Amino acid sequence: MSKLSGKRVAILASNGFEESELLEPLRALRESGAEVDVVSPEKGSIQGMRHFDKGEKVDVDQALADADASDYDALVIPGGLFNPDALRADDNAVRFTRAFFQAGKPVGAICHGPWVLVNADVVGKRELTSVQNIQRDLENAGARWVDREVVVDQGLVTSRTPDDLPAFCSKLVEEIAEGRHKGQERSA
Repeated sequence: MSKLSGKRVAILASNGFEESELLEPLRALRESGAEVDVVSPEKGSIQGMRHFDKGEKVDVDQALADADASDYDALVIPGGLFNPDALRADDNAVRFTRAFFQAGKPVGAICHGPWVLVNADVVGKRELTSVQNIQRDLENAGARWVDREVVVDQGLVTSRTPDDLPAFCSKLVEEIAEGRHKGQERSA
């Protein structure tokens, strides 16, 4: 039996996601037996980026407007500069993200992905990491930012850059296999 058999995971992304930060977790989760949906404010497909160059397009499985966090066991937010910046300004994306924390479900965010967590008001007093240029934003939101390839805090898995993807994907699978995390909830 696969490690994540019976688990359903949402990858929340928009146009401008960093290609490897969506595709590698998607592959790792599926290889571990999870059912994975790309959830997006856009319908059809979304444009990936390889840093500042256009990368692959990825099909959207579920429109964010129709998505319900209670249908999923975990959430992944890939980085890229444009993707998290658009998502953090989207009320539906912020609400969807916050619901995973309120339910104590595992969440993974890499690179600029933790920007969405700031707007969802779920980073306070957590230890996490990200790409260095959003460190101050996370600290201003109350996080304890550290410079490590992967950080796990009560089911929240964060990493810095695509170089950290092997460690990020491994810890993400481990946390999702573990399931619900007591103490992840935080009052807003």
